[in-house]
Amino acid sequence: MSAAQTTDTDGRDDPDAAPAWVMRLAWTIRRAIVASRGLAFLGLAVAGLLVSLLILAAATLPGPGLVTYGLSPKHAYAGPALACALPALVAGLFVASRLLLAMRPIAGLTRRLSGRWCQVPIADPYLPRPGADGREAGLLRWLVWPLTDQATWRDLLWATVNGCVGWFLAVLPAGLLALGVLGVVAPYTSLEDRLLLIAVAALGLWAAPWLLRGYGYLARSMLAPTRQAELALRVRHLAQTRTEALDTGAAEIRRIERDLHDGAQARLVAMGMTLDAAGQIIDTNPEAARALLHEARDASVKALAELRALVRGIHPPVLADRGLADALQALALDTPLRIHLASDLYGRPPAWVESAAYLAVSELLANVSKHAEARETWIDIRHTDGMLRIGVTDNGHGGADPARGSGLRGIERRLAAFDGVLAISSPPGGPTAVTMEIPCELSLPKISFS
Repeated sequence: MSAAQTTDTDGRDDPDAAPAWVMRLAWTIRRAIVASRGLAFLGLAVAGLLVSLLILAAATLPGPGLVTYGLSPKHAYAGPALACALPALVAGLFVASRLLLAMRPIAGLTRRLSGRWCQVPIADPYLPRPGADGREAGLLRWLVWPLTDQATWRDLLWATVNGCVGWFLAVLPAGLLALGVLGVVAPYTSLEDRLLLIAVAALGLWAAPWLLRGYGYLARSMLAPTRQAELALRVRHLAQTRTEALDTGAAEIRRIERDLHDGAQARLVAMGMTLDAAGQIIDTNPEAARALLHEARDASVKALAELRALVRGIHPPVLADRGLADALQALALDTPLRIHLASDLYGRPPAWVESAAYLAVSELLANVSKHAEARETWIDIRHTDGMLRIGVTDNGHGGADPARGSGLRGIERRLAAFDGVLAISSPPGGPTAVTMEIPCELSLPKISFS
């Protein structure tokens, strides 16, 4: 029996179930909100069209206007006008390139709203800004950068198409709803006309999600990266993540070398010196030699503990033996926090994903212990739609920001090497919720028939 049709044992309707008219009213309100979203797209269409007209004016009017002025019979000497035409044209192109950049926030907002409201996600197609690659960016490079980016002209194309005809698809549901409401409340409307207008309003409510989704697909056809741009962005992303992975690996090697040099290696050297001293006095002073041997034994125990801790930091044995969930459970037991762990993994991710996820969670828990002043932490591990998702939430004071360091930027770089992403929600006052996603498939657990 479905939850919406729960009944008592005597056959009567569940008294806690909402009345039918309340459910219909809630449906109408939700669809009216969906329909009203088209008005926001209308505002974006108007803004984009205005910027397009300004770009056209800036790019075409100054130079030809001055040339026409100089060649007119009233101004027979065209030299000064022609001399001014070229700088004016360059100035117009400069203004046009700046206006093209002003188009990007409008197109970017359209992409975000398309994914949120139309359920049609659109990726960011732009080339990186000058200087993002570490090279010095001159004035000329800044000037031509928007003009050489194919996504810039696609934004302009979308602004023109959207400003002329595209907005109609988004506004149609709101228009049908408004027409129906005005027809019902307007005086001197016959009953037949009111019924017809109510049907029109109902049609607008019913079709609102589908029309907005169609608008999203229309926007994606022009605002999404082309296949060539996607490949270029992919190559750039792989080059960046490879560089960051190499830098992270080199930093990790340096950390291991430093830990070995300052920890276990120093203890082993001291232990060797202690054993040598014990060997020199064992015949003349057995008691002192015995004390030195005890000291060497204690040093060997501490060195072994440090080596084990170092190995656990690189790739803990429990991670290799029992998998990610059990390794995080063991990590939680060694952490001075109250941690709640939930996992529904039916198999094991690849070893490199497990290692990256384990180290990322370990870093997050270290941040919580040092900075968050939290009492409890929740770890949730799921695998859905080919994606390993790990959520770490604490009830601390919030305010975590990757831009301020605290290890979050390093976690982003670690996950980016595997096409993973890190999402953070940490308002002042808390709570802090961190979600990590790494694309991977799970291997089914091995079953022994022995």
